[in-house]
Amino acid sequence: MKKTLLILGFFCCVVTSSKAQVVGTEIGDIAPEIDLPDTKGNLVALSSLRGGLVLVDFWASWCGPCIKEQPALLKLYTTYPDKLSIYSVSMDTKKPLWLAAIAKGKLPWTQVSDLKYWKSPVVGDYMLQSVPLNFLVDKNGIILAKNIHGNALNEMVKSLLTAQ
Repeated sequence: MKKTLLILGFFCCVVTSSKAQVVGTEIGDIAPEIDLPDTKGNLVALSSLRGGLVLVDFWASWCGPCIKEQPALLKLYTTYPDKLSIYSVSMDTKKPLWLAAIAKGKLPWTQVSDLKYWKSPVVGDYMLQSVPLNFLVDKNGIILAKNIHGNALNEMVKSLLTAQ
């Protein structure tokens, strides 16, 4: 009887203390859906990459820090080709500049943009105020980290992927 009461008490504590998952941009939230056209005009949903670790990366061809970060992202992407996806959302308004930056950087991962700059619905969904901005999302779409760059990003990805 004591064992049953103990289990029942534990279960009640778990149920009453659990926090419901919400869609949002805080760590622990479900990342808002993004469904934008890629470089060829095909819609690519962020949720289509679920099942693995995803870095949602907001950038623009005119953003110096964004361009400077791309070689490190390329190295990270090639280090974990089957375990890490990158979903880059460009804030460019001119497709030729966007495509030229992708080609120059030799960026092989998913690239999307609606070419609306700050008028895109994604800006509000992700509370975007400036670029670069990123979100590291787990296989279930849960935000693990945000605005993480450089060595901190490398170490977090390494620890998450080597723990699997």
